[in-house]
Amino acid sequence: MTFANVGTLGALPGKRDELVAILSRRNDELKASGCLLYEVGVNESVPDTVFVVEIWESAEDHQASLSLESVQAAITEARPILSGVMDGFRFDVVGSPLRS
Repeated sequence: MTFANVGTLGALPGKRDELVAILSRRNDELKASGCLLYEVGVNESVPDTVFVVEIWESAEDHQASLSLESVQAAITEARPILSGVMDGFRFDVVGSPLRS
């Protein structure tokens, strides 16, 4: 069963694109760690918000990825430009019309 983590991260005013650059930087360790999808997006109606959709092989793989050196470095780099406004949800994926 795969695991989904969907969230929003608030950026300080004018720092959204910098946050997008950090979050969307290529990281081959994620795939090797069980990440099946990691998409970063924006919506102009909420200009200081970044949207992230992650699909993982398991919740445990997602949790373990947080200790990767590359992920810790990205968190450290992003922290000063985060506003502290965050939201999201997680769920176990139980089906899809796109795969068996």
